[in-house]
Amino acid sequence: MPALVRVRRAMRSSRRVLALLVLAGSCMSSSACSGKDARLTWSHLRERYFTGYLERDPVTATYLGADAYGPELADVNATLPDVTKEGRADAVAFYRSILATLEKIDPATLGPDDAIDREVVRAQVRFLLHLLDDLRYDQRSVDTYTVALFRGVDWQIQQMTGIEGGGRGTAQEWDRVVRRVRAIPAYLHAAQLNLREGLRVGNVPDHRLVQFDGIDTAASNAAYFAETLPALAGRYLKSQPYEQEVVKRLQEAGPAAAGAFREMDSFLEEAYRSSAGTDRYAAGEQEYAWRLSNNLRLDPQETAGSLFEYARGKVEESQGLLIDVAKEVARRRKLRLDWGSRAASLRSVRAVMDDLSRDYPQSDDEMFRIYHAKAMELVEYARRHGMFDLPKEYRLEIVETPPMLEGTLEAAYYPAPAFKPSGIGRFYLTASHGDLGVLKENNVHAVADLCAHEGFPGHDWQYQYMRQRSRSIGNVRWLTPGAVEDSSSMWEDSMSSEGWALYAEQLVGEPQPDAPAGFYTPEERLYQLKWQTLRDARVRIDTGLHTGRMGFDEAVRYYLENVEFLPDACTGSGKDPVRAATCAAARRAIYRYSKWPTQAITYHLGKRDILDLRERVRRQQGGAFSLRSFHERFLAVGTIPAGYFRERLLQEVRRP
Repeated sequence: MPALVRVRRAMRSSRRVLALLVLAGSCMSSSACSGKDARLTWSHLRERYFTGYLERDPVTATYLGADAYGPELADVNATLPDVTKEGRADAVAFYRSILATLEKIDPATLGPDDAIDREVVRAQVRFLLHLLDDLRYDQRSVDTYTVALFRGVDWQIQQMTGIEGGGRGTAQEWDRVVRRVRAIPAYLHAAQLNLREGLRVGNVPDHRLVQFDGIDTAASNAAYFAETLPALAGRYLKSQPYEQEVVKRLQEAGPAAAGAFREMDSFLEEAYRSSAGTDRYAAGEQEYAWRLSNNLRLDPQETAGSLFEYARGKVEESQGLLIDVAKEVARRRKLRLDWGSRAASLRSVRAVMDDLSRDYPQSDDEMFRIYHAKAMELVEYARRHGMFDLPKEYRLEIVETPPMLEGTLEAAYYPAPAFKPSGIGRFYLTASHGDLGVLKENNVHAVADLCAHEGFPGHDWQYQYMRQRSRSIGNVRWLTPGAVEDSSSMWEDSMSSEGWALYAEQLVGEPQPDAPAGFYTPEERLYQLKWQTLRDARVRIDTGLHTGRMGFDEAVRYYLENVEFLPDACTGSGKDPVRAATCAAARRAIYRYSKWPTQAITYHLGKRDILDLRERVRRQQGGAFSLRSFHERFLAVGTIPAGYFRERLLQEVRRP
């Protein structure tokens, strides 16, 4: 990094710290702030933390559309995180100063929303310092270094200003893309220095992370920045006066970035060769407990051990519901199967799914058409039953998962930016590329549940609803500290977002006045219950993996036995496309859980929180209870765990 840039950054950091000390005023010289001084100090502190965090994590800033938030972040899309030694020191000093001032503010002097936000910031800053100071995660965060660069640019393009004829991007927007791409070689060089230091002190990532999100992703990124990105720019800017200039600059910057990725690829291959095959994914009992409390805001009585045992009963419960629906589907399809014992019944559930898988799309094009049509059916169903206050035009973009993300994603959702009007949410769906097993997994009966989760009324509706209220939701509640989605992530937001999406799967299956069985056909409900079983099983797998109660291969077997009901899927010859695809999906899932401690449990626990809140509100309000009103209250809080706002919400509904 040029010395002048470092000097400017140090000066800027010093000014920020000085400003925080001045703002604290009497708060720093007394045991606690009070009254107007506390509220003023808190307001300034929250804003300084919010913008300061996003300046230090410009990829998350891009994800949120923070360049439209205010002038201080207007140029953030042209930058990358400072992962140098100096950048880390700056971040540690900044977060320590935030926490020191925060601890001087008495939450009793703040209004209810501000008091919640104070607790949110406290947990976020504690996590960030834990990552930087205690874990020194910068020494092993291979996937953060490789994946974030593509995501930053991809989100930039997603949010660009539309141009007549289907194009995208102003000259200024593309200039920021070019400048970000130019910054990649220096960023990856600094990342290598951090990883080398980790090797020196024995702070080493798991071998799977090195291979899948390191070596493999580096190769995909090299192709993207050298070839795909300049071609995309040419396509989006066709006939624009600045087309040639932008494409030329990307054709210069892209190969340099690609070269840096190839260098990273070679470094990873060589540096971690001696640790290949060594499991290093487990967070450990103490670390997992800390994350349950600080990051997810769970009750201290809920431990990894208690959740591990709790999940056993939930898996059996969901399997029982699944068996009942499978029997009904078998009758409808005239299948003669054995339901004489639980083991036989689970084998028969698999036989029913195998029969349903015959109704599969014949190509990826057909698969994407089926998904889009089903997503729109869900929208019309909700509109017909007045479930939500839906806009007249509801858009949902279902696109093919980029190659860099295919290794761990079968489907995913990335919302439109919170702080700018351009861009829409993206429902990523991983293409089959002709794999018959993948097409059968995406048979016509399996589509509805996934659409409800990733699309409507799951992720897409939640983020659309919140985006319409982005300025009324506390800004710090939009943050995803550590990273948006990789092994550096806090996963605080996942309790709400993934909990809501799993709740949405169940919600559309609940009875309506003219639809006693809800939206799903019995065949579709079978898959809804299968994926409910998966989310229950994740609680056992994730707690098991990260506390030594379950090994990696054991987790794969558990997944195959209890979610797919194909215990031998990974032991065959590989000639059966369904079993081969199922085995690959299981290994991909367990790898994902292994690198993202606590993320996998947030689906079930987040949904559990919503159902518990819903029932408590229903009991309090009696005949005045409105499901739509409850949903709006929940969604308007933002993506923070219910542990922050549960009592506040219950107090609000008690009011006459």
